[in-house]
Amino acid sequence: MTASSKLQRRYHVREADVSGYHPANHTGTLNKRLISRDTVGAESVEMLIGTIEKGNGALPHAHPGIDQICYLLAGSARAEVDGQSFDMVPGDSCFFPAEMEHVFTVTSETPVRVLVIYTPPYEENPARVIRR
Repeated sequence: MTASSKLQRRYHVREADVSGYHPANHTGTLNKRLISRDTVGAESVEMLIGTIEKGNGALPHAHPGIDQICYLLAGSARAEVDGQSFDMVPGDSCFFPAEMEHVFTVTSETPVRVLVIYTPPYEENPARVIRR
């Protein structure tokens, strides 16, 4: 890496500077990909912030070869995986193993804010989603 390319590389991301997108197989959801190949050059992990409206969330699906971690920042939600159901409040986290079908649904009257980590990066590629 040359001195000039080091100067151009960014390692800090401000949420306000990132465009949002509506992920496939989710309802009422706006995600912002904060840490990714495109934002900071991350090759093996991806982190995003999601805002999900009341009664909405992730429909049943799985990610082949991709582990997912969710950390609830605001609101309340129900996470379901492998026959287990977990009612989440701020400060709670859940893990969705690769290939395992899961569901995430907002249960609060207010929108949920959730921090999501994928490893390896999901990069919202429809070919990498298993729908049931």
